[in-house]
Amino acid sequence: MSEYLEPRDVACPYCGETFTIVVDRSAGNQRYIEDCAVCCRPVLFDIEIDAEGDITDVTARREDE
Repeated sequence: MSEYLEPRDVACPYCGETFTIVVDRSAGNQRYIEDCAVCCRPVLFDIEIDAEGDITDVTARREDE
């Protein structure tokens, strides 16, 4: 795995189950939708990356919020 790719465990805001996403730290701040690996519902992710390329926050929300 690339040095810029970092796995993160997140809880689905729909079903509550934990699944793993892979964050590309070289891409800067990100907002994207990825389906839950368990219930397949669309989860909106907000990823914050600081100036050093470290992940400072990962937020998983329902798409309809």
